[in-house]
Amino acid sequence: MTDSNPRRLAVVVWVLSFLPSLAAAAGGPTSPHCPGPVAAMPRAAPAALKVAALGENEVRLTFIGHATFLIESPHGVRIATDYNDAIALPVTPDIVTMNHAHATHYSDHPDPGIKVVLRGWNDDGSPAIRDVSYQDVRVRNVPTNIRDGAGGTERYGNSVFIFAVASLCIVHLGHLHHTLTSEQLAAIGPVDVVMAPVDGTYTLDLAGMIEVLQALKATLMLPMHFFGEFGLRRFLALARPHWPIEINPTPSIVISRAHLPPGPTVRVLPGP
Repeated sequence: MTDSNPRRLAVVVWVLSFLPSLAAAAGGPTSPHCPGPVAAMPRAAPAALKVAALGENEVRLTFIGHATFLIESPHGVRIATDYNDAIALPVTPDIVTMNHAHATHYSDHPDPGIKVVLRGWNDDGSPAIRDVSYQDVRVRNVPTNIRDGAGGTERYGNSVFIFAVASLCIVHLGHLHHTLTSEQLAAIGPVDVVMAPVDGTYTLDLAGMIEVLQALKATLMLPMHFFGEFGLRRFLALARPHWPIEINPTPSIVISRAHLPPGPTVRVLPGP
């Protein structure tokens, strides 16, 4: 994928200086690629300043670290995945998603400036069902199970979050501990981009993660939760026979449906 030089320069400046990426635009249509009903949410007041503005069909993804990505929509909506107290964000997001397998995936005290907080679990053990629309973004989830501290199963302790934005379906697997059932795959639906935990120990084992990625058939696969270069190399060694591997020079990429890779591709975004 190629960007114009002005846009690439703006993205680099944004990452280095941690300036907010703000876009002033009214709400627009949601993506048809991530099915599911939508619950209406209030619109945020538009910001006055635009920095590295995106095109109408573009999304910026920035790897903040661990399992946290910053997703920015064409209308300036900012989403932080697996929001927690351990990682500093360059901006206050509008929407955050969280999971609770470990403290590095959630916060009990989210920034009061966050407008929509989506926890991927319910305290009573029932499946968390989240489905909201905010400006030009739709967010919904598919609950999955996790291992508990005693080695058993905590039902519905994790959520796969699905973001429909700019005609793209972007999926964050959270702290996934098991392969996905046919029912879960059907509920997730078609996937363009997937953010996958590839540590192979705390989450799903690496062979299982390869199986999940093959089942999702995403065009762009972004590794996360890999605990350093050694862990990342272990995953890439198993992934290389199946898909081409690309190493991005910066933590940010700007994507659109028209400029996705021609076939399923693993792209590594450098972390902090």
